[in-house]
Amino acid sequence: MEYTVEKEWDGRSVLDVIRGRLGISGSMLRHLKFLENGILLCGVRVTVRATVHEGDLLVLATDDEVPQEGLLGVDLPIDVLYEDEDLVVPDKPADMPTHPSHNHHEDTVANALAFRYKKMGVPFVFRPINRLDRNTSGLLLVARNRLSASALSAAMREGKIEKQYLAVLDGVPPHAEGVIETYIRRTKESIIVRENCAEGEGGDRAVTRYRVLFCTETHALVAAEPITGRTHQLRVHFAGLGCPITGDDMYGAPSKLIGRHALHAHTLSFPHPKSGEILFCRAPLHDDMAALVAHLFPEIPKDILENPSSAF
Repeated sequence: MEYTVEKEWDGRSVLDVIRGRLGISGSMLRHLKFLENGILLCGVRVTVRATVHEGDLLVLATDDEVPQEGLLGVDLPIDVLYEDEDLVVPDKPADMPTHPSHNHHEDTVANALAFRYKKMGVPFVFRPINRLDRNTSGLLLVARNRLSASALSAAMREGKIEKQYLAVLDGVPPHAEGVIETYIRRTKESIIVRENCAEGEGGDRAVTRYRVLFCTETHALVAAEPITGRTHQLRVHFAGLGCPITGDDMYGAPSKLIGRHALHAHTLSFPHPKSGEILFCRAPLHDDMAALVAHLFPEIPKDILENPSSAF
């Protein structure tokens, strides 16, 4: 990261600039102090006590110098909807895990992005800010360096990152719109499966806003906004309403109409880690969910499908 000192910071310390102007976290600052060229002022390594002057060039070693060890780049199809030196927003296909795990070492978003940046000759470390289940399609936010990871993670904790999903449900919610608030915990029988529970029963608070966009007697298309980010939150919450996501064989039932649960991360809004500008990304429904919606809701108004993000 490079910063040319502005007039208002003339005569201040490097520490003042790093914390006050650049917003570097304490943990990131500690990391920079231990790097050989972690903090350079006009090409010279300095401590945070050094004084800066207008026009000085301050360089911080926030970019990755070597790729992530053990992460194999694999040529996998994945669309990128936004990209700059600080972050990338891929549109994850269904049946692709977000990151490597047991039995998934070469078929993940991490592998696809590692391949992309290896071709560019850019060291890459996978730093996802949000995650999606393997069979959930749509938008992911991935930081491309330590500094943006720190800033975006802070924005996530502060509720400044907004995500909206589209889901098809087996059944119709009891209200056209509402807020689902429960506690979610692992079941005793599985480390994967989650369940709703009451406060004080070992779960984490989970809150989801939703609105029904269109429905028939048997199915509903809903827009959902997870206020919290618990594992399987939307799947557990809608199942708890008695209308599980179509095709969800863990919390509902398989479907002959689609080969996965019908859940898609449709929009993503977040502050850019450097400028603070609010960025907005939208990923259209993938073909299998679009076909499902067309089959179940042949009379759905065109404007609902063109702009479902207006639900909230």
